[in-house]
Amino acid sequence: MSYAYKPNEDVRHQPQGPQGRAASDPAMIYTVVQCMPIEADGRLRYRIKSKSGNVERVVTEEQLSDLQ
Repeated sequence: MSYAYKPNEDVRHQPQGPQGRAASDPAMIYTVVQCMPIEADGRLRYRIKSKSGNVERVVTEEQLSDLQ
């Protein structure tokens, strides 16, 4: 399994609502800080940092998309 994004790459993060439901918040632009180790559930995770503030979070790959 390979990572789709690499450090210093800008991505769009779509926040999730409660229990995985789609959130009404708009997608925001983040920069990938680090590719996290693959977890036991097999999902790829990333540490990302907001372009508009000093917010960092760890998200799964399916929450990210290209800026295109």
